[in-house]
Amino acid sequence: MPIFEYACKECGAEFDALLQGAATAACPSCESVEVRKKLSSFAVAGRAASEREPIGPCGTCGDPRGAGACALD
Repeated sequence: MPIFEYACKECGAEFDALLQGAATAACPSCESVEVRKKLSSFAVAGRAASEREPIGPCGTCGDPRGAGACALD
């Protein structure tokens, strides 16, 4: 079951809702069903940016995908 993000058209409140089946979202502040679905971002677990290996062009051919991306290794 996905969690969706919504913005209320009546009062402007932003909220998340876990909906099942054909259920519709209602604003928890003013109880209006005049809401719009927001574009959601998602969390990604992984290493911090400072711990990742730098990505740069391949030193052999200049391929922008980085070292090892081409057949000229």
